[in-house]
Amino acid sequence: MAPLVTLGAPAARPAAGAPTRKVFVHTFGCQMNESDSERMLELLGRHAFSRAETPDEADLILLNTCAVREKAEQKLLSALGRYREVKARRGTLIAVSGCVAQQEKDRLLRRVPYVDFVFGPDHVARLPELLDRAAGRERFAETGWMATEEYVFPGADPEAARGRATAFVTAMKGCDNVCAFCIVPHTRGREVSRPVADVLAECAALAAVGVREVTLIGQNVNSYAGGCTFAELLRRAAAIPGLARVRFTTSHPHDLSPALVEAFRDEPKVMPHFHLPVQSGSDAVLSRMRRDYGVGEYLARFDALRAARPGIAITTDFIVGFPGETEADFEASLALLERARFEQSFSFVFSPRPHTVAAVRMGSGPGWDEVRLDVALARLERLLEAQRRIAAEILAAERGKTVEVLVEGASDEPGERRGRTPENRLVHFVGSEAEAPVGALVAVRVTRAGGSSLSGVIA
Repeated sequence: MAPLVTLGAPAARPAAGAPTRKVFVHTFGCQMNESDSERMLELLGRHAFSRAETPDEADLILLNTCAVREKAEQKLLSALGRYREVKARRGTLIAVSGCVAQQEKDRLLRRVPYVDFVFGPDHVARLPELLDRAAGRERFAETGWMATEEYVFPGADPEAARGRATAFVTAMKGCDNVCAFCIVPHTRGREVSRPVADVLAECAALAAVGVREVTLIGQNVNSYAGGCTFAELLRRAAAIPGLARVRFTTSHPHDLSPALVEAFRDEPKVMPHFHLPVQSGSDAVLSRMRRDYGVGEYLARFDALRAARPGIAITTDFIVGFPGETEADFEASLALLERARFEQSFSFVFSPRPHTVAAVRMGSGPGWDEVRLDVALARLERLLEAQRRIAAEILAAERGKTVEVLVEGASDEPGERRGRTPENRLVHFVGSEAEAPVGALVAVRVTRAGGSSLSGVIA
């Protein structure tokens, strides 16, 4: 193994003009991971690191991982294999954080001997200290849980968001639901809500540097209990001067309260977009998944949202091929998709995760038979085909309409800008930076609808 680069003392702020080391962050997974990666980059920026555009120029490669599906772990190992050459050539430090780090702990150090250190989500704020240890040639895994009363949420650096239209704000972390398929409680821990004053102060600081839209995030964000209800938190965030839009993700159906429905009805700054995972259209499968609702209860909440905010875009998740899923169970999922006409559904074949009920019980008896992979894949393709058709029909209905777009920046096509509607639909439109600067709310007439986005011209 090539000698390690000595990182010095990352806890000390560099002198003015001092050369900075570079960090390359490879993020897998959800919005929580994206937010954690931003917080780590901001933290390292205060300790002599700048962002590397490619891993080949990095002194530290940090992989922030996802463990929700087995494929994500395979992607991690594949990426580590590619970065091994960089380490051999430059002496680059390699660290693994996030959910796979929490899941595998020091087993990952044994499995991949060129990884320098591993740390879980609770230790993001300790990254400079961990780098000090790694600089001393120590290999270690820091994956212990912090006590709830001791946990401090990493705060965003508002200056890092200057020039952006949107930003994530963490409202809570963890999940107490323990669904049969989900590893999140084992990798993110129990629910901890961030104090309401801290959440609102961060939103206000972001608005002060020009951010127009905040997305409140958490593994189960609408179970928030940081000093007020989640519905009240949304209303208070929407009242912050300068903010034009408030969003949130991700939610559990049992936390969709009447008060939250009323917030959608009454508060125009709460955007008409809701990600409400259903997972299956079969009551029998939902019961085995340990989801504490049936399809009827889900649809009652769904219909209440639609009635409170006509035109709201509702997206969802489906798991196909859960143990014991019959053809009739799958047909029920298809029927639910057709009934609800979800804007989008994020659908995957069941992947057994360590420590979960489904992984333990699969193949153990009646109702828990493993679904053959070829059968599950065929079902998934049928579900995706139906969703593609529905999504295309929803977007096609927007042709000729004038929609409000929050400008996020330049499109990939020359002479075009891009942004999102209140329903979170991506729009590309002809225009210049002067006509449509980042953060502007622009009226766009839709001229074309694709499979996943709209195109138009400034109205």
